[in-house]
Amino acid sequence: MIVSGAHRSRAEPCRAHPIPDLPPADRELSPHTGLGRPHWERVADHLLVSLRPLASENCARITPPGPVSSSGVESDGLEGFARTFLLAAFRVAGAQGEDPHGHLELYRRGLEAGVDPEAPDRWVRPSTHGQAKVEAASIAIALDLTRAQTWDLLPPSTRDRLIDWFAEVIGSGYPPNNWAWFRIVTITFLRSVDHRFRTGELAAAASADLRDALALHESFARDGGWFSDGAKRSFDHYGTWAFALYPTIWTRMRGFPGLLEDGVVTAEDVQRSRERLAGFTADAVGLVGADGGPLMQGRSLIYRMATATPFGTAALAEVQQVALTEDRARLRPGVLRRAASSQLAHFMEHGVPDADGLLSVGWFHEFAPMAQTYSGSASPYWASKAFVSLLLPADHSFWTATEEPLPIEDPSAPRVEALPAPGWIVSRTPDDGIVRVLNHGTDNGRAGLESMDSPAYARTGYSTATCPPLAGAALHPPHDRIVAEVHPEHGPSHRAGFTSLRVDVHRSGASDRTARVGVGITRQHCHWVDPDLDGHDHGAGFTGTVQGGATLIVAELVRDGQEISVVHAPEGTEHPVMLAGWPVTGSEDAAVALDDDAADGAEASPGAVVVGGAICSAITPVLGELVPTIHREEGTSPLGPIVTIPQLRSDPLPAGAVIAARTVLAGSARCDRAPSPVQAPTPDVRDLGGGLVSVRWADGTCLDLALGQAPEA
Repeated sequence: MIVSGAHRSRAEPCRAHPIPDLPPADRELSPHTGLGRPHWERVADHLLVSLRPLASENCARITPPGPVSSSGVESDGLEGFARTFLLAAFRVAGAQGEDPHGHLELYRRGLEAGVDPEAPDRWVRPSTHGQAKVEAASIAIALDLTRAQTWDLLPPSTRDRLIDWFAEVIGSGYPPNNWAWFRIVTITFLRSVDHRFRTGELAAAASADLRDALALHESFARDGGWFSDGAKRSFDHYGTWAFALYPTIWTRMRGFPGLLEDGVVTAEDVQRSRERLAGFTADAVGLVGADGGPLMQGRSLIYRMATATPFGTAALAEVQQVALTEDRARLRPGVLRRAASSQLAHFMEHGVPDADGLLSVGWFHEFAPMAQTYSGSASPYWASKAFVSLLLPADHSFWTATEEPLPIEDPSAPRVEALPAPGWIVSRTPDDGIVRVLNHGTDNGRAGLESMDSPAYARTGYSTATCPPLAGAALHPPHDRIVAEVHPEHGPSHRAGFTSLRVDVHRSGASDRTARVGVGITRQHCHWVDPDLDGHDHGAGFTGTVQGGATLIVAELVRDGQEISVVHAPEGTEHPVMLAGWPVTGSEDAAVALDDDAADGAEASPGAVVVGGAICSAITPVLGELVPTIHREEGTSPLGPIVTIPQLRSDPLPAGAVIAARTVLAGSARCDRAPSPVQAPTPDVRDLGGGLVSVRWADGTCLDLALGQAPEA
C-alpha cells in the first residue's frame, strides 16, 4: 500500500523572516554559514529593539505575548527583563562599552523601578518567588559586565535596594540542580559591591552558601566533562547553557579574585573546570548536524539557539590550551565558530525570530505545548546565552579564523562514537548530515525508578533531523523510538528506570572507520502507569500507579547509519512486542510503504518505510515474525501537525525468544540513491540460544552478544 504525500522538512530552510539590515554574507571567513561578528551583533540588536514596545511603563518588566508560567505573570515580566538584560550586557560589554542603540538606558530605568517599592511594575522578590532567584543571576552577571554603564550610574538608593533584593537569596532554599549556579554568581556579585558579604556579619552565611553550592556542583560532575542536572540521569542541553556557561563567566566576575584569596575556590579548581569544558565541548561539537540543527532532546528546548552557548564559552575560556590531544582539532576557533554560527543560521533560516522580531514559545514557530510549566512567554530569551561569544573582541581568533567543517562534515572523523556519561552512542552520516544518538543511559530518572517515559529523555534515540512527539498522545503511551510490550488496554509500555548494561564502540580491527560498531544495551522492566497529572511538568515522566510487565534486554548496534535492534525476552511476554522507528513530521501525510513495497526488490525483509520531504524512516524485520504497521498522530510535534512512525509488532514472545529489526533514518536524497540505506544488505542475526546472539555484516565484521548473561541490577 502506498499513500502519497510530502512536507517541508526541517532540513529545508524557509527563510521566511530575514533579519532586516543584516550585513552581506561573509563567504571568505565563513564559507559554511556566511555569518561573522557583525551578523551576531545585528541579530542581538534586532531582538532587543523588537522588545522595547513590550516593556512596562518604567521598563522593569518585559512581557512578550504568550503563555503564563506557573510562577505568574509578574514573575514572567521579571524574567523578560533579566534574560534580555543579559543579552544587552553581552552586546555592550563586547563592544567595550559602546552602546549606539541605547540598549542600556531601558535597563537602567528598569533597575531603578524594579526595586522601588512604590513602582507599579516592581519585581517579585527572591524571598517570595523562587523564579526570582533564577533571574537574579542574569541581572547580577549583566551588572557585573556593564558596571560602568549601569551600576555606577544608578542612584545610591537604588544600589542599596538592589543589594537588599539580591541578599534575599542568602540562606534560602534552592533545588539541587543547575540552580546552584544562580546562587553562586549572585553571591559573588554581592561580595564585589558590598564588603559586608566578604568580611562583615553576613560573610559567614554567604560563604557557607557558596561552599555548599560548589560542592553540589561537584556532585553533578561525570566523566568527560559532562554534568547531570541533579542526582538523576538528567543529561541534556542544560550541560550547554548552565554547566558550560556559568563556571566560565563566574571566573571573569569582579568578585572572583576575592574568592581565590579567601580560599573558597582554588586555581586547581579553575583548571579542572577548563579541562571539563574542553572535554564536553569536543563532544558537543560532534552533536551538531550539518544543517546546524541541534539534537532535539531534553527539556527547555524553547531556548532554541542557546544550544550554541558552549562554543563561544569554550573560546572565552581558551580551552584549547588545556585540551587533550584528541580534543584539540574540534576546539580550533574555526570549528567553534562554525558550530555556533551554524545553529544561529539554522533558526534564522527557519523563521526565527518571527515577523515581529520575537522569540515565541516553540521551536521554528510557536508551539506552546512544548513548554514546561515553569516556562512563560519570556522564557525563550535564554537564547541570549548563545551571544556570550560577543564578549570575545573582534580581533579574537574565534572571529578571525576561517570556519572549518564540523565532525559531521569531516571525512576523517569517526562515524560512530560512545559517550559513556550520558549513555549515548553517536552515529553520524556525512552524506545526509544527520547526527543521531542511541540512548542507553538517560531517562531523567534512576535505575529502578519506574515512571512514565518523558518523550524528551527516555526514547531509545534522538537526532538532529527528528523530534519526538512532545505533547498530547505522545506522553502516554509512547509510540516512537521505543521497544515496548503492548497491552491491549494500556498500549505500549514505558522503559524509564531501565538499567544500563553497555555503552561502547566495538572495533573489528579493520582500518575503515565505517567498521566501527556502536553498542548500547539496557535491561528494561516494561510497565504501564496510571499517572498523577496534578503535579507540575518539569520535563520528567509523570509518576503514578505502576502495573508491571515483562523484562526485556534491548541491544542496539549502529554502523554507518544503520541500526540493528536485538530484543531478548528471558521469561517471555504476555503481550505482543513493538519496535518503533524514527518519527517523520510534516504538514501533510507522509508517503508510506508496507509489506512487499518496503523491500522493493531488495533482499531485505518486508517492513515499514515512511518518506516525508527530506527525511526517510524505515524499520524492517531481521529475526522473528514481525508485522509492519504505521502509527499516525496529530498536533504533538513542534515540527508539523502530522507525525508518522513506522513500527513492527510481534506476537507474545515465549521464554528465551530473540527478535531483531533494522532501523534506518536518512535524508530522502540518500534513500533515492543506489545503494539506498533502506535497500542495503541486512546483517545476519542469529539466535544461538540462551540469549547468545551473533551479528555478522557482509564484509565479515562480526559481533557476539551474550544477552542472556546480562548482570542483574
